Amino acid sequence: MRLCLYQPEIAGNVGAVMRLGACMGVGIDLIEPMGFQWDDRRVRRTAMDYIDHVEIRRHPSFESFRGTLGGRLVLLTTKATTSLYDFKFQASDTLIFGKESAGVPVDVASTCDDRLKIPIRAEVRSFNLATSAALALGEALRQTRGFPE
Repeated sequence: MRLCLYQPEIAGNVGAVMRLGACMGVGIDLIEPMGFQWDDRRVRRTAMDYIDHVEIRRHPSFESFRGTLGGRLVLLTTKATTSLYDFKFQASDTLIFGKESAGVPVDVASTCDDRLKIPIRAEVRSFNLATSAALALGEALRQTRGFPE
């Protein structure tokens, strides 16, 4: 299982997702360009020393990332109709999340194997990126019995 962030814009979110990956033993893929300098202190401040305990792969484009996948690419998006709680995850899945301001473009979404949503109240738009990643990864790891011992 892996987490992927498509062109993330907020360093703090990337840091929080890196910390999540470190705690759960899940690698992180980052698709560039990012909306901040990678050496930005905010990433390290948010990820703290956890950054040393997570595998991070940076990709210059979606196409280069797509060529590295061994399993399904599962997009989490507010535009999906299927709930992540009604989906059967596999241990080889990569969960991809779009940029904070716009998600992923249609051409990226169309190449994903599945598209899922996190059910929320109609009065609100979405969760924070890191919160979405934690909820989705938690359910995926629960189903695949992939939690760290």
